[in-house]
Amino acid sequence: MVKKILVVVDSINIEDSSGSKANVALINNLDEAGFEVLVYHYTRKDIQLKNIKTFSVPEIKSSFNYFLSRFFRVVNRNFKINFTPFFEKRFGFSFTFFNDVQSIIKALKKQSFEPDLVLTLSKGASFRPHYAVLKLPHLHDKWMAYVHDPFPFHYYPRPYNWIEPGYDKKEIFFREISEKAKYSAFPSQLLKEWMSSYFSNFEKTGIIIPHQNAKYEIQNNNFPTYFNAAKFNILHAGNLMKQRPPKGLLEGFNTFLKKNPEARSNSSLILLGNAGDHTEVLDFFQKEIPELYAYNGNKTFDEVFLIQKNASVNVILESKSEVSPFLPAKFAHCVEANKVILSLAPYYSETRRLLGNDYPYWSEVDQAEKIAEIIEDLYQLWKKNPLSLNLNRRDLEDYLSSDYLKKVINKDYFKDAI
Repeated sequence: MVKKILVVVDSINIEDSSGSKANVALINNLDEAGFEVLVYHYTRKDIQLKNIKTFSVPEIKSSFNYFLSRFFRVVNRNFKINFTPFFEKRFGFSFTFFNDVQSIIKALKKQSFEPDLVLTLSKGASFRPHYAVLKLPHLHDKWMAYVHDPFPFHYYPRPYNWIEPGYDKKEIFFREISEKAKYSAFPSQLLKEWMSSYFSNFEKTGIIIPHQNAKYEIQNNNFPTYFNAAKFNILHAGNLMKQRPPKGLLEGFNTFLKKNPEARSNSSLILLGNAGDHTEVLDFFQKEIPELYAYNGNKTFDEVFLIQKNASVNVILESKSEVSPFLPAKFAHCVEANKVILSLAPYYSETRRLLGNDYPYWSEVDQAEKIAEIIEDLYQLWKKNPLSLNLNRRDLEDYLSSDYLKKVINKDYFKDAI
């Protein structure tokens, strides 16, 4: 008998965030693994997924929370007074958050689908689907809470850690999730260990479901003007948050060019993604390095994935830290692209754990000299044969596949749920 999975998710719009891309890939692979999937999503637009039933949860527009959220939004816009921190300190979350949660709860109460498993997925710092299912006790014995990142924010590793208004309410919320959800899932082993150190029940309920390597069909195969496929192209695609400084990569690339001046004519470094916290350093290096193309903004996933598949090297850039428990959502895209990954991450990181301790193309994010040496090694290999830079990691392809996902879902200790 085909098992039924109800997925409750924030967004299935792959253009709005890396989290949504990861969620859609997981949903698609659940379908490919043979499960019957119904998706309740709060994207607020009608988005269809191939062969999968989706329902766009409508927003409640007649509630007290809705009125208050709009009222204070107008006050903030017109008088430049932000009341959100005050209310979050008192209640833990915003009026908008509570109205969104109630909208999801209302929709779930009306649905007639009888799932064997209820999977909540979220993005960023939202966790609205988790809050909604937490308020529906009749679903708890079927509930798997997917935890994509640490929460609350003050549980992030340095240098990310900061304290939000209402942090104590958020702690209570997540402790309830850890205790009420029959199962929990994490994209990485290190994240499960990290969160279990704060909420011990995750150690008992948690399984690892990595970001999925779902197939994506590129719609437009025309290269943009900034990309020359005949060159040795190093690509970093993704937001450069404040805690992800690109300076070491830029210095490393610059050093490589100075040591190998003949490489200037056939090499390029491409950075695609929001980088508002690093405009000064990017402006400086763009003057220093004509071979650098940096786009501070969003490109379509279709364009980015086309470049990832045709670049020589894909960069995964993480923070300077003692540990990085995250599995970046683009890790799966890089594996699918089948190009060498330049991993700039802490020694203790999920990316490095998966690539392996003997993987040669790894460095701390600020080790410019080592980065330059790695780039030179890769360039020399590329000159001999561009195909030698294919990743060719069947073990990672299998780990991120629908077949592996099916095995995880169907493990013996899971069989009473589905």
